[in-house]
Amino acid sequence: MHQMLTQLKLARIREIHQEWLDRAAESQMAYTAFLQGLLQEELVAREENQLRRRLKEAAFPFEKTLEEFDFRLRPELNRQVFLRYCEDRFLTQGRSLVLVGPTGVGKTHLSVAIGLALLKRGYTVRFTTVQALLTKVLRAPGLEGRAKVLKPVHASDLLVLDEFGYLPADPDLGPILYEVIATRYEKKATIITSNKSLTEWGRVLHDSALAAALADRLLHHGEVYYLKGDSYRLRGKPRTPEAGADVLETAEKGG
Repeated sequence: MHQMLTQLKLARIREIHQEWLDRAAESQMAYTAFLQGLLQEELVAREENQLRRRLKEAAFPFEKTLEEFDFRLRPELNRQVFLRYCEDRFLTQGRSLVLVGPTGVGKTHLSVAIGLALLKRGYTVRFTTVQALLTKVLRAPGLEGRAKVLKPVHASDLLVLDEFGYLPADPDLGPILYEVIATRYEKKATIITSNKSLTEWGRVLHDSALAAALADRLLHHGEVYYLKGDSYRLRGKPRTPEAGADVLETAEKGG
């Protein structure tokens, strides 16, 4: 039996079948209940394994939920509105979301929370900073290598591009970013976080026309939110000019 369960790739049942056989014998369990119990354990184990695999592939920098986000500190945001981004239609309609604001206001937290919620619903999610994606693409050998890097980016149900505009843009960033957005346009959902307003994207990419094309595709089926307020990282820190300057400098260096 052990060998047959291995061949059938019923790993969880292979681990627990003897325990269930003993339990069934002691309690005179019905055959249907015995079989249902084994199959249920196998299904749960597979779902857990798939969740772990999708979490690994998503590459979130941390795991946060919307319940952990303090919307009281961001009155310009509506919790009920953001809950809608955790629904299937955000993905099935190929929509997009742009979160703009200074460092530490919760842009990455919100994007991860949405991604995590959708991942738990069975969807594939990819999280990457814009700079990390650019580096991977530029290091890829030839067109085939580049296509291999971009394949999971294009295919994921939700793509989160974090920290657009935080570092000086490489001349190759604009075309790569446009390829990603244009390929996913009206097909897959995308979230972008940035510390630069849409009007500044042209300066970031050194190409106003390209920036306008990006914004047009993102906002055709999407929304942009401007987050305001102090950094979460500065909460509870000294407010004296000297101390505040030191904290701000530290926060800026830390990202």
